[in-house]
Amino acid sequence: MRSLITDIDAIDEVEVFGRVKTVQGLLIEVVGPVRELRVGGRVFIESQSGATLTCEIIGFREGLALCLPFGPVEGIRLGCKAVFAGHDGAVYPDESWLGRVINAEAKPIDGGGPLRRGADAYGLRNSPLPAHERARVGDPVDLGVRCLNTFTTCCEGQRMGIFAGSGVGKSVLMSMLTRNTDVDIAIVGLIGERGREVQEFVTEYLGEAGIKRAIVIVATSDESALMRRQAAYLTLTLSEYFRDRGKRVLCMMDSLTRFAQAQREIGLAIGEPPTAKGYPPTVFTELPRLLERAGPGLVNSGSVTGLFTVLVEGDDHNEPIADAVRGILDGHIVMERAIAERGRYPAVNVLRSVSRTMPGCVPEDFRPTLTKARELMSVYADMEELIRLGAYRKGSDPKVDRAIALNPVLEAFLSQDGGERTSIADGYNLLAAILETGGAGDSA
Repeated sequence: MRSLITDIDAIDEVEVFGRVKTVQGLLIEVVGPVRELRVGGRVFIESQSGATLTCEIIGFREGLALCLPFGPVEGIRLGCKAVFAGHDGAVYPDESWLGRVINAEAKPIDGGGPLRRGADAYGLRNSPLPAHERARVGDPVDLGVRCLNTFTTCCEGQRMGIFAGSGVGKSVLMSMLTRNTDVDIAIVGLIGERGREVQEFVTEYLGEAGIKRAIVIVATSDESALMRRQAAYLTLTLSEYFRDRGKRVLCMMDSLTRFAQAQREIGLAIGEPPTAKGYPPTVFTELPRLLERAGPGLVNSGSVTGLFTVLVEGDDHNEPIADAVRGILDGHIVMERAIAERGRYPAVNVLRSVSRTMPGCVPEDFRPTLTKARELMSVYADMEELIRLGAYRKGSDPKVDRAIALNPVLEAFLSQDGGERTSIADGYNLLAAILETGGAGDSA
């Protein structure tokens, strides 16, 4: 009944329309009663073939509404009728959506039939919760991945970035996290993904067990910039829906870089000045507005734990998007090509990875063990080139000798098969046993 009332309220009392005046690339300029319009509003353009193209108003110029399409502009001609909607677009989520694959318009693309319409409308561009009303981050979340649980422990409601170049294993790591993380719901956004990899991710990486408690939102690389951006908004909207129902939600997005690229296309289309690497200012405004929607909910409600990948261009971890995202999120996980090339997966460099909730969320009696392990790995990393060249002589430095002795075991600890799962406690105990055994071996 509530859904029906909402639908009735959304019906426009009067049809307001204009006409297409110009089409420049993907930008469509519409003349009409501009005073009745607003940025973010929807426009439905009737093409010559009778099809309807949905657009979004992204700005105004010289009395014209500037619109970008959600689909191809073929068939649009001068003078086409453009009907202005009185709403900005909303979705009606429902718990029955779990296990489904949908597009940026919340329509199913998995062949599983129509989605049930929920009772409550959720806006795609909701504002983040007020900071003073939010709860603090909760207890540590078991991610099921040894290297992350141990060295970058993540808390409930925390937001982490996964920074990696292309082909380093982000998708496999995402599938492990989706299957293994101890949460109620997983919302996965594939933004600008390769079309052939979507089915592979759902059927092979996620599998039947992973998809049962997940919703996958897909906008492939060939879709319009608006669709790619809206897929990111929808990912956070669905996360908020389940959070409001007291669920512990894992929100994963691959990738923030493609969201930023979509926003760059939109900004440049309306004439924004390009800044670093061509990104206009709105990119760096939209990123925090999107990411701040994840995090702890209100007191005694659910939470959204966010894991967002960043595709670093040219393996440059200081490029503009990576640099901006690092300053917004609560920590970062760095994946490196050199580690992947020597066959260790997940290819996480734990020395460059940081969780801002540590060491507060780590048991006090384990902190010395963690500090010692980091120290030994750091010592080996500093001397690695000399060791591989044979320039280091055994016995020169006891600390380096111990780091060399423990390196193979620590590398095995950091490595994990895609189908394997290790709890936080098991990871702590295993690392402590490695250091104790190594210490005993050295003293002998």
